[in-house]
Amino acid sequence: AGCFEYFADLAESLDKRQNAPVSLPMENFKCYLRKEPIGVVGLITPWNYPLLMATWKVAPALAAGCTAVLKPSELASVTCLELADVCKEVGLPSGVLNIVTGLGSEAGAPLSSHPGVDKVAFTGSYETGKKIMASAAPMVKPVSLELGGKSPIVVFDDVDVEKAVEWTLFGCFWTNGQICSATSRLILHKKIAKEFQERMVAWAKNIKVSDPLEEGCRLGPVVSEGQYEKIKQFVSTAKSQGATILTGGVRPKHLEKGFYIEPTIITDVDTSMQIWREEVFGPVLCVKEFSTEEEAIELANDTHYGLAGAVLSGDRERCQRLTEEIDAGIIWVNCSQPCFCQAPWGGNKRSGFGRELGEGGIDNYLSVKQVTEYASDEPWGWYKSPSKL
Repeated sequence: AGCFEYFADLAESLDKRQNAPVSLPMENFKCYLRKEPIGVVGLITPWNYPLLMATWKVAPALAAGCTAVLKPSELASVTCLELADVCKEVGLPSGVLNIVTGLGSEAGAPLSSHPGVDKVAFTGSYETGKKIMASAAPMVKPVSLELGGKSPIVVFDDVDVEKAVEWTLFGCFWTNGQICSATSRLILHKKIAKEFQERMVAWAKNIKVSDPLEEGCRLGPVVSEGQYEKIKQFVSTAKSQGATILTGGVRPKHLEKGFYIEPTIITDVDTSMQIWREEVFGPVLCVKEFSTEEEAIELANDTHYGLAGAVLSGDRERCQRLTEEIDAGIIWVNCSQPCFCQAPWGGNKRSGFGRELGEGGIDNYLSVKQVTEYASDEPWGWYKSPSKL
């Protein structure tokens, strides 16, 4: 609701700023800018935050004046259908927002390549993002992509250990690790590594893993059997490559059914390992130690992704340096995962391009038109008039 209210306010302010004048160096011309809806937009959203991700796209698209076709994940479509019912109730005209459910190959692919769709906004995997870019390319159709990550959390030796442990676990285990910005690579100072890891294990074992409807649940099941098996394979591969499973990696003993996996911490990680390089999308944290600030920065940037990153330290100047050096679209200082619709969201490198949310979030769905007027009573005078020859 807050997201819709925020973009409604931006829509009103956009009306006030419409036809904004541009200062020119020549007095005989006047110029102003119009921002116009880009047209029909295709919105393709993932399963991990089905209603929230839809809202992040639908709200600014409607605020910009676009019509939209929303294709939610086949694993989590119901809340988007409910959103359509809400839009009917509030009187949104028929055809402005359309919900198309189905598999990616049958619904998402035709949407991204359709000549009647003027823009595609996608949140999901890097592999699918590549396909969407390719399908949009023949028509030179604009796309904006938010494509996951393998985000670092850098912890220095001057932190309050208990606070830092909680933020570290929250940054990776929140929403069962099924979050594109999960800070799933812990880059930990050697001086506190032993104590920090011991406290992480204690905290992790204290996390309540249960049916999400149970009071006090802090980690529920992952989305599907396929995702469950994929996570277990990541853990198995890490172990076979020489990493140590410090805690977790298995089904909780008290839960015989459902796709539950204990919060998992993996140490003795090498940067060539799959667990360091690839997105797990589950409650799995890998740990790598460092000695110097330069080494920490190098490890943080040792990824094809660039969505988010976090730095935990009591030294404000050090935090500022790492904020500038880590190549990512979002940096958190002494925390992990806060998200507000007033602040832009998006990444660099293989995490995609374009930004959602924030004041610029509406710009994804607008095109800028320059209007320049000749405002002088005098003729232009570039060519000689035939009547004066």
